[in-house]
Amino acid sequence: MTDLLTLSGVHTHIGRYHILQGIDLVVPQGQTTMLLGRNGAGKTTTLRTIMGLWQASRGEIVLAGERIEGRATPDIARRGVGYVPESMAVFSDLTVKENLVLAARDGPLDDTQLDWIFGFFPALRRFWLSRAGSLSGGQKQMLSIARAIIEPRKLLLIDEPTKGLAPAIVMALIECLKEIKRKGATILLVEQNFFAARELGDSVLIMDNGTIVHRGAMAELAADVPLQERLLGLSLEAHQ
Repeated sequence: MTDLLTLSGVHTHIGRYHILQGIDLVVPQGQTTMLLGRNGAGKTTTLRTIMGLWQASRGEIVLAGERIEGRATPDIARRGVGYVPESMAVFSDLTVKENLVLAARDGPLDDTQLDWIFGFFPALRRFWLSRAGSLSGGQKQMLSIARAIIEPRKLLLIDEPTKGLAPAIVMALIECLKEIKRKGATILLVEQNFFAARELGDSVLIMDNGTIVHRGAMAELAADVPLQERLLGLSLEAHQ
């Protein structure tokens, strides 16, 4: 199996804080890799470092055989990397349509791709000409993900997409991400919702204090409740 993304010995400093402390990880092509861990473990910093939003202070980041650490974020995006931040990054003063037009760097919106997105997120069709700022939190998250997948991406970096969403929207999002993977996308996904992680993940990486402390198959972690409790602090209620 080919590894699309590799991080080797990656350190990231933010001011005087040493956040990532020698991260080693691989993301296999065509799979969904879950990046789990307690709050403050360094998960978001890992995604932002890959995307070039924060610069690695040491180590190598290799995408499809090419080193990208030190490259500017627009250069990384042009290499086929889409990023969905936890903050639901949309242009509030622009309409839903205008947000997607801006995200489609390679030309006009593709009607077939749009219809596919609307199948999962029908609210985006309903509010097509509405300002993004007027959408609910769940609808903004739909739009944020739609911006990342409006064109084919080599790699998707997604940060806690289900956070704060209603259960029905979470289920629609899970089905959407499953279909994205079936279409050949590679995904590195940060998630606190263990149900979503269990449904989506092929492999799993667990972070603590800026390092990877566990790696393996998601199915094996899902079946090992004591390991979940030890590494993630999950209680039995997390599985219900």
